[in-house]
Amino acid sequence: MSLRAVDVTGGYERGRPVLEKVSLEIPAGGVVGLTGPSGTGKSTLARILASLDAPWSGEVQIDGSPVGGTKFGVPAALRGAVSMLFQSPRAATDPRYTLARIIGQPADIAGRAVDIEELAAEVGLTADLLTRRPHQVSDGQLQRAALARSLAQQPRYLICDEATAMLDAATTATLVRLIERRATDHGIGVLLISHDRDLLDACCADVHELDGIRAR
Repeated sequence: MSLRAVDVTGGYERGRPVLEKVSLEIPAGGVVGLTGPSGTGKSTLARILASLDAPWSGEVQIDGSPVGGTKFGVPAALRGAVSMLFQSPRAATDPRYTLARIIGQPADIAGRAVDIEELAAEVGLTADLLTRRPHQVSDGQLQRAALARSLAQQPRYLICDEATAMLDAATTATLVRLIERRATDHGIGVLLISHDRDLLDACCADVHELDGIRAR
């Protein structure tokens, strides 16, 4: 059981790949790190693994099943298996929504119930914050809500793309501990993408480095 990129090549301008024949595996229940200089394709690989963008060649597999298409073109049986937590929570959330509505979005789309207050408490948000909108909370509080939204999706795999880059050390430590606990207790496979090699070495079983257009 794993999320795999198999010989993935991709980019944004044909003829100029950002990634070339990159392979990476995130096992269920494991925490894997990914680092590398800016511009080496970390976010590109993250978006391909999350089925937000399609690879030019190669494929993504979820628990052995090849993923065809992107976004709502992904087969229903695999849709929602991978959730992504972005670097900027303000760019990834609707400023008109309350934190409660942000957290509950995946459940609303899937037509199922979710305990929003329980999820909020798990990520360290107090109930009084749930009625506030993004401009009324800090970056750290909003990123906690974004993480709770990802967990509400009940994913098998979670991709965190520089998700702690804008946070202070204490908030980073809290979120990473929560993510590690989710991986252990719920069997979620996690990919942590960061420039902070010390952070990755401290919490990841394996750390891969993108160097140029390949992973090692």
